[in-house]
Amino acid sequence: MRAILSVSDKTGLVDFARGLVDLGVEIFSTGGTKGILQKAGLPIQSVSDLTGFPEILEGRVKTLHPAVHGGILARRDLPSHMEELAQKQIKTIDMVVVNLYPFIQTVSKPGVTLEEALENIDIGGPTLIRAAAKNFPHVLVVVDPDDYGPILEKLKSGQLGMEERRRLAQKAFQHVALYDTAISQYLRQDGEGFAAELTIALKKRFSLRYGENPHQEAAFYEEVGNKEQGIGSATQLWGKELSFNNILDADAAWAVVTDFTEPTVAIIKHTNPCGLACHSELSEAYQRALSGDPISAFGGIVAANRPVNLAMAQEVIKTFYEIIIAPGYEPDALEVLKSKKDLRILDMGPVKTGPKGVSRDFRHVRGGFLIQTQDTIVEDAKSWRTVTRREPTAGELEDLTFAWRAVKHVKSNAIVLAKEATLLGMGAGQPSRVGSVEIALKKAGQRARGSVLASDAMFPFPDGVEIAAKEGVTAIIQPGGSVRDAEVIEMANKYNLAMLFTGVRHFRH
Repeated sequence: MRAILSVSDKTGLVDFARGLVDLGVEIFSTGGTKGILQKAGLPIQSVSDLTGFPEILEGRVKTLHPAVHGGILARRDLPSHMEELAQKQIKTIDMVVVNLYPFIQTVSKPGVTLEEALENIDIGGPTLIRAAAKNFPHVLVVVDPDDYGPILEKLKSGQLGMEERRRLAQKAFQHVALYDTAISQYLRQDGEGFAAELTIALKKRFSLRYGENPHQEAAFYEEVGNKEQGIGSATQLWGKELSFNNILDADAAWAVVTDFTEPTVAIIKHTNPCGLACHSELSEAYQRALSGDPISAFGGIVAANRPVNLAMAQEVIKTFYEIIIAPGYEPDALEVLKSKKDLRILDMGPVKTGPKGVSRDFRHVRGGFLIQTQDTIVEDAKSWRTVTRREPTAGELEDLTFAWRAVKHVKSNAIVLAKEATLLGMGAGQPSRVGSVEIALKKAGQRARGSVLASDAMFPFPDGVEIAAKEGVTAIIQPGGSVRDAEVIEMANKYNLAMLFTGVRHFRH
């Protein structure tokens, strides 16, 4: 049996190669892999011994040779193939152990140049892998160090059958596909818009106990090359493993608080903020967020965009939450939070700031995907238009600005009531906008008086405005654009409301 070993990831390499040598496998290798194996005292031959040709172009061409690929691709069950190998004095290669140049790791580094990226695009490796995987009934292809041990055991026992070979080939093709996708993404760099062809590179992080319901299987995959600060990059400091629903809600929670620059706390239930507030004192921001809907907060997720301090932690533990997520924790705050054994504690690290690239939002539908850019438009309050007779006061304008940022994180038809940088009531996901208004007013109760209202999309009828006005709402912000805008504005004027049109919609289904 003859094998080619040429790997970028050297994990477990020496022990695996030693096991192959003990089984009588003849090993050929290149570059750094050969050096490590020789240093370990193993009998290794150079691939140049196979080809009779030296490496050229500073190692760019090593394995691209008929003596290598003929030995891999020849079908052992076809006499014509074997006769041709014999005529050309080529011997078969029965195992290919290859993983690829660290392209993904290289382009993830800040300041990497195009030249550095190009030099880390592997050519010979994918060709070896694809050749071996194509001929998997006769050639073993190994791309994952985690497979080394099981493969050795099966080779020793003679139980490495066709199903295992097929599994390894599938894994090999996927390995190359992910690699090629990462290269394509890098070269495109989101500057091409929506390409005619698109692949998504996903790498499994961990299995989940189940999906949305116990009878559904689930796992968490991270998108290779995506530099967004997401739940996949969080460090879990405490609590049991995350569930499918936990990850969905935690992602929504982090998206909300990082959309605000002021110290902010959000409480999330079923991906919607049922509580949200900004305040210079984080513990006060938390208490104000909780006041938005203390009943719905039970069993939800708390998020902050500042490190959690002791004062906030002491308030948080008074209510049952599934998760708390923040960019760090003061040591005494962490100890207090750990007193809740069922509370999962996630540390996101410092909030990433600065310009963000164009990110895609993928929605699966049966038979395909909908893809859009994320709702990250930069808005200028100076472009908002007052369409009523009364201008908003300075205080109302501050509240409207907060409410408008909050409402984009609520599911459509979204209505938010707010005052003093605090969410007082929220209506979401209703078939009619007036239904969401009624729910938001009910949640706010008496606090609706003197509050402002934000609507993620236009009011199609004036009824929602009238209901809000009768309950004491004093100002409204909405996109505008309804065929009945004139009626809506007339209703606002009737109750002396101030109303702003933004010209921007924030649907979130």
